[in-house]
Amino acid sequence: MSQKAPQPSPRKKTVRETHATGPRTLAIDIGGSGLKALVLGPEGKALDERRRVKTPKPATPKAVLRAIEKLIKPLGDFERVSVGFPGVVEEGVTKSAHNLHPDWVGFNLAEAVHQLTRRPVHVLNDAGVQGFGVIEGKGLEMVLTLGTGMGCALYIDGKYVPNLELAHHPFHGGKTYEDYVGQAALDRVGKKKWNKHVERVLQQIQPIWNPRQIYVGGGNARLLDIKLPPNVKITENIAGLLGGFALWKDEPRQR
Repeated sequence: MSQKAPQPSPRKKTVRETHATGPRTLAIDIGGSGLKALVLGPEGKALDERRRVKTPKPATPKAVLRAIEKLIKPLGDFERVSVGFPGVVEEGVTKSAHNLHPDWVGFNLAEAVHQLTRRPVHVLNDAGVQGFGVIEGKGLEMVLTLGTGMGCALYIDGKYVPNLELAHHPFHGGKTYEDYVGQAALDRVGKKKWNKHVERVLQQIQPIWNPRQIYVGGGNARLLDIKLPPNVKITENIAGLLGGFALWKDEPRQR
């Protein structure tokens, strides 16, 4: 059943909402090629089907927010919002956006989404959000996301280490990690050679970080066709939304 987008004024509750025992979370994933959204129930489970639209070009803050407003319009009610963003985020402000638009640098995304939804908002790097949807919370765990670019997140005993932008570090031959395994590389060298690139990235990461577990996600993870080390798992892309629930774990559960 379609409902109107969140407005400052109170809205009627559906039967589903009436029986809810805690706050629902709108999870938004901003990517270089797609925008996704999903409402999660009080226990962190999806209440509806995930919705997706293409990221507008140029991907300015104004254009992306307009697309998000349309994207979430048919979704059910919610009390809070989690946003995954492909770049460095500090206190809700985006500090980098290599695969979107320069106007994102210094943009207060948390405040902008709050103004759009009239709900409290948490914003985190998108790979960081995805990790919260899959990690076990034991030892050192890493997340790599393969899509338009390459995302990376690090966790120590379940605690997130913010803004590890491994993608833009030098990797080989004057190229960065993202140059080597991002979408542009896949388009340029083809699937077979791109798989070799990903394999090499995984081989390099292992002795540097010695992670107990590496989770590989993102839209292009499905294209992997290599023998993975025992401590590497491919995750479902929806983890990038489901992880949004964890951003509120220290908040009061009851409304």
